[in-house]
This record gives sequence, structure tokens and C-alpha cells, in this order.
Amino acid sequence: MALGEGHQRFIQTMMVRGIVNEQEAKTLHRHCCELHKEHFAADKLEEFIQVINSKLESMNMRIRTRASEDNGMPYYALVNTANTELTRMSSDYADNELELFLRTLDLIMTSHSSVASSTDILNSADSLQTRKLTKSAAECLLKRLVSEDWLVENQGDYSLSTRCVMDMEPYIRTMYDDDQVKVCSVCHCLAFKCQICVNPLCTVKIHYPCAEKYFKKKPVKKCPGCSELWPYNVRECRQSVSQRHR
Repeated sequence: MALGEGHQRFIQTMMVRGIVNEQEAKTLHRHCCELHKEHFAADKLEEFIQVINSKLESMNMRIRTRASEDNGMPYYALVNTANTELTRMSSDYADNELELFLRTLDLIMTSHSSVASSTDILNSADSLQTRKLTKSAAECLLKRLVSEDWLVENQGDYSLSTRCVMDMEPYIRTMYDDDQVKVCSVCHCLAFKCQICVNPLCTVKIHYPCAEKYFKKKPVKKCPGCSELWPYNVRECRQSVSQRHR
């Protein structure tokens, strides 16, 4: 099936925005179809995107969907399937800025809590191999990475955004070993914000939103891997103001 003008406008918008939530994707779908007087069906968003992906495949691009680790809300992102998003970032960021981003990623990956403090990140800016960044320049870079949906900031701690997790997954799986790469046992996606089974011999980890759904109707909360009692409160996940940039 050939791409219509509505499909093309959807792609162009995604190239600019990078990532949208489910409601934004539905609104964009309607807008693109109605603007170009093409058939619109509210329940056909996935089919609409499948047509786009069939054409993007030859260009090593794809629109992927994944639930946010923070609130379980589905998001849609345009990603590069041939290389990691470092390819695109290298044209938007200077070498030392990209190096600091990768050092931030490393701090997050090696942290038990999957966050990096602003202090540790700023200290890393002093020892870059490319070219040092001043504290003020590093702070500006962090603000930009948050505004462009690569990082999420919460009271001075930085974590990976939904967009970053989706785009950087190939890089993360290649560069880090199995002990550092956490995977949710329910949805099988990368897990940074998650609950971990208390059994030291068990490897089960579950996203907070996935845990809420998984244990919702179970009379007794038990680990799906080892049947150990699951001691955590299954909290209702709400999106905080600091996470509105995904």
C-alpha cells in the first residue's frame, strides 16, 4: 500500500517531535487524515502506523510503541533501527556533549537505583577525553537533554526518558552485560524503574505499572519466577510534573 499524504505528514511530524503519547498520536492521526481529506477511522491508528512502518523499513526507521515506566501510558517514537540514536545525536550535539551524555548513561546503568545525581554528572564533565565542559555548560546541556526528552530530572537526580530507553536499547544491550541490563519479567522490555524479587537467587524484575496490572486480581502476591511472597506495595503510578517530558 502506497503512502498517502496523511502518512507522509504523520512521519514529518514525528521526525520533528521524536515521541508522542497515545492521545497525541490519535490526535495527530485524525489531523493528518482530515487535512488531506483521506479516510479516517479512530480505531485504525495501529493499521495506519503499520503502513508507515512497511515503507520506513527500507530506510532503517520505524515507529515503535512502548509504555512509560513512570505511569504505564503508551508512547510512540520514531527510531533508527540500523544504528543507535547516537547517530542522530552526533549531528545535534558536540563531541564533548555526547561524551557527557554517554557518561551519564553509564552512571545510570551502574547505579542500583538507575539514577545519576547532578553532582556525579557535573564531576564527570571535568574529565572528558574530548574536551572539558565548564559547570555552567554542563548544566545547560542537562537542561537541553531534559527538554529534548532524553533525560528525566527529579529533584537533582536524572533517569532515562521513555524516548531514550526506546532509542538506546540496541546500544544498551550491546555495551552492558546481563547483570546490568534489567528486563521486566511481565512485558519483557528494559526495566530501570522496577521492583526486584527479594529472593537473591531469583532474577525477576517488574515495572511498577506492570506490577500494578499483574498483581491486581491475584489474592496473594507471589513472584512469577520463584513464588516467593512479593512484599512490595503495588502503588498506583501517577505522572509527576517533572516527568511530563517523558
